Amino acid sequence: MRGTRNASRRRDGGSAKPMVEIGGRPILWHIMKLYSHFGIMDFVLCLGYKGDVIREYFLNYSAMNSDVRVHIGDRRVEHLEPFHAEEKWRVLLAETGLATQTGAGSTVPGNTSRAMISW
Repeated sequence: MRGTRNASRRRDGGSAKPMVEIGGRPILWHIMKLYSHFGIMDFVLCLGYKGDVIREYFLNYSAMNSDVRVHIGDRRVEHLEPFHAEEKWRVLLAETGLATQTGAGSTVPGNTSRAMISW
Protein backbone atom coordinates (compact mmCIF):
# COMPACT_ATOMS: atom_id res chain seq x y z
CA MET A 1 0.00 0.00 0.00
CA ARG A 2 1.43 3.39 -1.00
CA GLY A 3 1.76 6.41 1.23
CA THR A 4 1.00 4.81 4.58
CA ARG A 5 4.44 4.46 6.20
CA ASN A 6 4.59 8.02 7.58
CA ALA A 7 0.89 8.89 7.44
CA SER A 8 0.48 8.68 11.20
CA ARG A 9 3.14 11.40 11.64
CA ARG A 10 1.27 13.90 9.54
CA ARG A 11 -1.52 15.92 11.12
CA ASP A 12 -4.03 15.33 8.36
CA GLY A 13 -3.05 11.67 8.10
CA GLY A 14 -2.42 11.63 4.39
CA SER A 15 -1.08 14.83 2.83
CA ALA A 16 1.82 14.65 0.41
CA LYS A 17 5.03 14.50 2.45
CA PRO A 18 6.54 17.69 0.94
CA MET A 19 3.38 19.56 1.97
CA VAL A 20 3.67 18.82 5.70
CA GLU A 21 3.71 22.26 7.33
CA ILE A 22 6.41 23.81 9.47
CA GLY A 23 5.62 27.28 10.77
CA GLY A 24 2.55 27.55 8.56
CA ARG A 25 4.40 26.71 5.30
CA PRO A 26 5.02 23.37 3.59
CA ILE A 27 8.46 21.76 3.92
CA LEU A 28 8.77 22.10 0.14
CA TRP A 29 8.39 25.89 0.40
CA HIS A 30 11.18 26.05 3.01
CA ILE A 31 13.52 24.05 0.76
CA MET A 32 12.76 26.25 -2.23
CA LYS A 33 13.18 29.39 -0.11
CA LEU A 34 16.64 28.18 0.95
CA TYR A 35 17.67 27.54 -2.67
CA SER A 36 16.32 30.94 -3.75
CA HIS A 37 18.45 32.61 -1.08
CA PHE A 38 21.44 31.40 -3.12
CA GLY A 39 20.02 32.65 -6.42
CA ILE A 40 18.26 29.53 -7.69
CA MET A 41 14.85 30.57 -8.96
CA ASP A 42 13.97 27.79 -11.43
CA PHE A 43 12.46 24.65 -9.95
CA VAL A 44 11.32 21.39 -11.53
CA LEU A 45 8.93 19.39 -9.37
CA CYS A 46 8.34 15.85 -10.64
CA LEU A 47 4.84 15.00 -9.49
CA GLY A 48 3.49 11.51 -9.03
CA TYR A 49 1.59 10.12 -6.05
CA LYS A 50 -0.40 12.98 -4.42
CA GLY A 51 1.07 15.37 -6.98
CA ASP A 52 -2.31 17.04 -7.27
CA VAL A 53 -1.84 18.48 -3.76
CA ILE A 54 1.45 20.12 -4.80
CA ARG A 55 -0.01 21.31 -8.12
CA GLU A 56 -3.00 22.88 -6.34
CA TYR A 57 -0.72 24.63 -3.84
CA PHE A 58 1.27 26.38 -6.57
CA LEU A 59 -1.70 27.14 -8.80
CA ASN A 60 -3.41 28.87 -5.85
CA TYR A 61 -0.20 30.30 -4.34
CA SER A 62 -0.84 33.98 -5.00
CA ALA A 63 -4.46 33.89 -3.82
CA MET A 64 -3.55 32.06 -0.62
CA ASN A 65 -0.42 34.05 0.29
CA SER A 66 -1.30 37.68 -0.28
CA ASP A 67 -4.06 40.17 0.26
CA VAL A 68 -6.42 40.14 -2.68
CA ARG A 69 -9.31 42.23 -3.92
CA VAL A 70 -11.89 40.25 -5.87
CA HIS A 71 -13.85 42.09 -8.57
CA ILE A 72 -16.76 39.69 -8.84
CA GLY A 73 -18.55 41.35 -11.75
CA ASP A 74 -15.32 41.56 -13.79
CA ARG A 75 -14.19 38.06 -12.74
CA ARG A 76 -10.83 39.55 -11.83
CA VAL A 77 -8.52 39.19 -8.85
CA GLU A 78 -6.15 41.98 -7.85
CA HIS A 79 -3.13 41.00 -5.72
CA LEU A 80 -2.34 43.79 -3.28
CA GLU A 81 1.06 42.89 -1.86
CA PRO A 82 4.34 41.59 -3.31
CA PHE A 83 5.68 38.11 -2.60
CA HIS A 84 9.30 38.95 -1.80
CA ALA A 85 11.74 36.40 -3.32
CA GLU A 86 8.96 33.99 -4.33
CA GLU A 87 7.76 36.38 -7.03
CA LYS A 88 10.87 35.40 -9.03
CA TRP A 89 10.32 31.66 -8.72
CA ARG A 90 9.59 29.71 -11.90
CA VAL A 91 8.12 26.33 -11.03
CA LEU A 92 7.67 23.58 -13.61
CA LEU A 93 5.13 21.01 -12.42
CA ALA A 94 6.04 17.85 -14.37
CA GLU A 95 3.54 15.01 -14.12
CA THR A 96 5.49 11.72 -13.95
CA GLY A 97 2.53 9.45 -13.21
CA LEU A 98 1.62 7.19 -10.33
CA ALA A 99 3.81 4.27 -11.42
CA THR A 100 7.09 6.24 -11.22
CA GLN A 101 9.28 5.02 -8.38
CA THR A 102 10.55 7.46 -5.73
CA GLY A 103 13.88 8.92 -6.84
CA ALA A 104 13.43 7.86 -10.46
CA GLY A 105 14.84 10.20 -13.09
CA SER A 106 12.52 11.84 -15.54
CA THR A 107 13.05 13.79 -18.74
CA VAL A 108 11.28 17.10 -18.37
CA PRO A 109 9.55 18.77 -21.34
CA GLY A 110 11.55 21.76 -22.55
CA ASN A 111 14.66 20.65 -20.69
CA THR A 112 17.38 18.43 -22.17
CA SER A 113 18.92 17.50 -18.82
CA ARG A 114 17.76 14.79 -16.43
CA ALA A 115 15.80 15.91 -13.38
CA MET A 116 15.31 13.98 -10.18
CA ILE A 117 13.46 14.54 -6.97
CA SER A 118 12.99 12.15 -4.09
CA TRP A 119 10.71 12.32 -1.05
